[in-house]
Amino acid sequence: QVQLVESGGGLVQAGGSLRLSCAASGRTFSNYAMGWFRQAPGKEREFVTAINSNGGSTYYADSVKGRFTISRDNAKNAVYLQMNSLKPEDTAVYYCAARYAPGTWYPIRNHEYNSWGQGTQVTVSS
Repeated sequence: QVQLVESGGGLVQAGGSLRLSCAASGRTFSNYAMGWFRQAPGKEREFVTAINSNGGSTYYADSVKGRFTISRDNAKNAVYLQMNSLKPEDTAVYYCAARYAPGTWYPIRNHEYNSWGQGTQVTVSS
């Protein structure tokens, strides 16, 4: 499995931006599809976005489409989540996840990923 460490969370006002990073180690990162999930207090972990192993395909939850952008740098073993126009309802712990999947496919469900980071808190104030 690949080890994942998120960073970049924090407190931001509504309408602001944050960029989350996820550093990966332990395996050939370019063979892994990557995803971002989030979990708000009292709620289940939900899918945010995913990207395939070479970065050519991405997918977004409707709630973040047009505001969030996922990207990856396989040379740096990292995946990023640029979050713009943040809303209070975006407040959650954000997790990156990995799944061995060379090619075009990317998972979008919790159980399809088998490596998770520890999470980073994002708080959006109104």
